[in-house]
Amino acid sequence: EEWALDEQAHDIPSEVLASFAKTKVAVKGPFFTSLNNSRKSLNVRLRTTLDLYANVVQAVSIQGVETRHKNVDLVVIRENTEGEYSGLEHEVVPGVVESLKVISREKSTRIARYAFEYALRHNRKKVTVVHKANIMKQSDGLFLECCRSVAADYPFLQFETMIVDNTCMQLTWKPQQFDVMVMPNLYGNIVTNLATGLVGGPGLFPGVNIGERGAIFEQGARHAALSIAGKNIANPTATILSGVMLLRHLGLDEHADLIETAVQRVYAESKTRTPDVGGSASTTEFVSAVIARMN
Repeated sequence: EEWALDEQAHDIPSEVLASFAKTKVAVKGPFFTSLNNSRKSLNVRLRTTLDLYANVVQAVSIQGVETRHKNVDLVVIRENTEGEYSGLEHEVVPGVVESLKVISREKSTRIARYAFEYALRHNRKKVTVVHKANIMKQSDGLFLECCRSVAADYPFLQFETMIVDNTCMQLTWKPQQFDVMVMPNLYGNIVTNLATGLVGGPGLFPGVNIGERGAIFEQGARHAALSIAGKNIANPTATILSGVMLLRHLGLDEHADLIETAVQRVYAESKTRTPDVGGSASTTEFVSAVIARMN
């Protein structure tokens, strides 16, 4: 089933929610959130309505894509339903606006557990908790406390904590030091964009918003890219690999391998590139190159 959603809509259509309840999976395109729209973004509404509490993005070096850093392979796991994205803002008095950051023990523990279980399932060695508890002592302090508590159940995994500003500096200096990273909502948004930018940009990497009720797969570093809309030059890699993630989620590994290997071969064996990664190919030409290698 295919649905077009309107960012200006007050509510997510019931037909969309019913479809997701039936299939429990979806692939989503990018939504643009206008600065002039006072309502919560459609992205946030989808995640909170469906309680898709974990956003997972892997940033990994791709053979054939030239970047400053080599041998990067890290996973950013972002709490997806609270923090600064709770949307609790109001004008206290004219000229003074207050924005509330909500951090709960329940949701912090849940995302920490997800991160450690992810590391365990994917044979990862280390989990880094990213925070700003030195300044936000209660909110980020609680998040850090919950992560420390969960870490005690996984003594066989390396565990470290890192302040978010230092994390950004360390990422640009030596991203290879990171493995699995877990953090609150806002930091996750920033770090995901930074991490994917280090290894080729937002057009290359898929992500998933996942919870007990299902999973929505999409471009990992969400970017509407309005400046290139309709020009047939957008990089389709992230969207294609979102489909690969969905297939793996459904246990269709053979199908996923076929598509993923074809994408990897395009980058490793050819010069077919969209403009964002230094080429001149159109979206259609890149997709055709992938299909040719599948055949």
